[in-house]
Amino acid sequence: MQQIRSQVTERDGLFELEAGSDVLDSPRYNHDMAPTKVRERTWNKWHITALWVGMAICVPTYTLGGVLTAYFGLSVGEALLAILFANIIVLVPLTLNAFPGTKYGIPFPVLLRSSFGILGSNIPCLIRALVACGWFGIQTMFGGLAIHLFLGSVFEGWKSLGGTGEVIGFMVFWVLNLWVVIRGAESIKWLETLSAPLLVLVGVGLLVWAMPNVSMTELLAIPPKRPEGASVVSYFAAGLTAMVGFWATLSLNIPDFSRYAKSQKDQIVGQIIGLPLTMFLFASLGVVMTAASVKLVGVTVSDPVTLIGHIQSPVWVALAMALIIIATLSTNTAANIVSPTNDFQNIAPKVINRTKAVMLTGLVGLVLMGHELLKKLGLIVSDLSLETVYSNWLLGYSSLLGPIAGIMVVDYFLIKKQQLDLAGLYRDDVYPAWNWFGFIAFGVPVVLTLLSLGSDAFSWFYSYGWFTGSALGGLIYYGLSAMRPSPTAVKSAV
Repeated sequence: MQQIRSQVTERDGLFELEAGSDVLDSPRYNHDMAPTKVRERTWNKWHITALWVGMAICVPTYTLGGVLTAYFGLSVGEALLAILFANIIVLVPLTLNAFPGTKYGIPFPVLLRSSFGILGSNIPCLIRALVACGWFGIQTMFGGLAIHLFLGSVFEGWKSLGGTGEVIGFMVFWVLNLWVVIRGAESIKWLETLSAPLLVLVGVGLLVWAMPNVSMTELLAIPPKRPEGASVVSYFAAGLTAMVGFWATLSLNIPDFSRYAKSQKDQIVGQIIGLPLTMFLFASLGVVMTAASVKLVGVTVSDPVTLIGHIQSPVWVALAMALIIIATLSTNTAANIVSPTNDFQNIAPKVINRTKAVMLTGLVGLVLMGHELLKKLGLIVSDLSLETVYSNWLLGYSSLLGPIAGIMVVDYFLIKKQQLDLAGLYRDDVYPAWNWFGFIAFGVPVVLTLLSLGSDAFSWFYSYGWFTGSALGGLIYYGLSAMRPSPTAVKSAV
């Protein structure tokens, strides 16, 4: 006989839900969104480390140094420091927002129900999902190019397909990504664990190839592309904000992964080991490889896929492209499909299951890359650069996501004091449908950020958008909640 009321039990600081009919019959619940059982939390610190190595070693990371020197006016040394500092900074919200995922086994959309409301959580979820779908499309484009070059190195006639071959590669990689995520969290865990050491080997191999062809002293001495005598502070801060923005998305939806961690210690140690150093070293490799590319292949090449494509040996090209395909797959599945899959399910859990949500993610990503795919097929002509779009996007979207990160941290640690009604997050009778405190705290920084775009005096508010947004969003949310404490701060954690 099915129990009527859900029960929550606690084991070594980890909470588990035994769902009764009050939750099982709720329109806010499905199996994929349910809290993970304690026995399902199998990711140790090395799995978490491998997750970050797998996500951080990707084509966009490789190009970050070039983005900072070309678009943000930093020298090579300043760019690399900005990348290192940014990833140390972003560890703070990443680690803090991972706590409730590990403790309660809940994904990002369910956690947002506490700060934005049961229905209101869909708004920040969809903002996050759209960004992820965009990145999914961009990464799939890189993966498709790697497949095209791989096939071109194996089959001579494939090269003649040109852009059409790249589009075919895109679609093959698109299907491969969706298949991995549909198979579930364990499939992603083993993909990341397998790919991490291979990706480190790729980095070492590229470095050995490049180092004889570049002088680090000369590279670090290249003057920055900013007005002579201009203060480095504003340029560095803008670059720092953009680099924080690179993982601003994951600082929100990290509960999607920490819900599988064995303990808080595992998620903390795994993230500290896996993120900052991997990002710094692979971005540094990108700077070195780009500088060496002139001597290696005769032209300046800023992405590893194209660079390796210039190698004359078909065997080495095939091997390198196979590894890059694995690298991009490990990044894309974890960083860009898992979150929107959960976010789309949150709209109507009884209607949208994981498989449907994965397909919806894939379709949105496909539509967002439609312009680029049509260019490759020769059906349209455009000067719009994918690199320019993504470098501008880094700064823009970080400004929008900062307030959400601040609100989440304040809600869980200061307002709810790390105590949530686990069953109540899946029903309509505990937390409000819409928590307007969350929307006010989110809306004010966003409006100020948009207004600052038209004002020279307040342009700093946009340039430092993630910092200003997260701080102001958190402060406003705390102030509003403190004036009228929520009756659902916690009914009962157990």
